[in-house]
Amino acid sequence: MLSLDLHPIFRNNRDIDRSVRAFLFKAYSSGESKAEIIPGKGRGQLRQHVLAYLNQRHMKRFYKRVETDSSNSGRIIVHFK
Repeated sequence: MLSLDLHPIFRNNRDIDRSVRAFLFKAYSSGESKAEIIPGKGRGQLRQHVLAYLNQRHMKRFYKRVETDSSNSGRIIVHFK
């Protein structure tokens, strides 16, 4: 499973969006069935930003569904198949 850790770039929304988009394209084209994005736990603002970005219409066409890990709130799992 491919993984993207957002801890090093959490301060700039534009960099976060670019990283998530590039990661999603890479994971989608690699044929993986799922990938994880790690925004971290914190106050949850970064997680909410990533979920809102993934929920945009132009991003939804690349994945089947998105879920937050019930045992780890700092982890988002994106399913492709």
